[in-house]
Amino acid sequence: MTVVRPRKPDKASGRGRLIPERGPQPHAEDLPPDDGLVVMGLGKSFGGRPVVRGVSLSVKRGEAMGLLGPNGAGKTTVFYMITGLIAADQGTISLDGTDITTLPMHRRARLGIGYLPQESSIFRSLTVEDNIHAVLELVEPSRKRRESELGELLDEFSISHLRYSPAVALSGGERRRVEIARALATHPRFMLLDEPFAGIDPIAIGDIRQM
Repeated sequence: MTVVRPRKPDKASGRGRLIPERGPQPHAEDLPPDDGLVVMGLGKSFGGRPVVRGVSLSVKRGEAMGLLGPNGAGKTTVFYMITGLIAADQGTISLDGTDITTLPMHRRARLGIGYLPQESSIFRSLTVEDNIHAVLELVEPSRKRRESELGELLDEFSISHLRYSPAVALSGGERRRVEIARALATHPRFMLLDEPFAGIDPIAIGDIRQM
């Protein structure tokens, strides 16, 4: 696995870019064909300016990996390419041996890629219950099972008392709990968390970490 570090800020833009550490790079043929999430030589440029160059990593199920770097280093861009929000200019992405580099976002989600963005992604006009239901209805055809999973998620994230509350009235910590619960409703094999504790008070952070 390649360790990814932030490059020094580019003089022209003042922004950092993600580049791999020096050393031997992994080759696709050297990795097991069904061994989790594998990213090889990922690259992206905007307006001719490279933002991400040669990022490679592999993550097995059950492993946790952190992508570190200052603001503007390209971390979110890497997440966007893995989830399919934007297309990669170079490189490949595979999940359990299946090449998903060119698949649309909804296909990747069905195959097991989950994503929790840094920005608020909650449906503010809906209740907590309806926010989670909106996702469950896409992945679970059985109404009985949907209701069962909804109850389990509400209990697991200690938001049962907020079930019928409008999302717009939630605190930062409550909102994040709902967003995490909704992301897990798809039963992802791999969950990408982009600054999961951004804008949340320290007490709420501690509570979420214990889950």
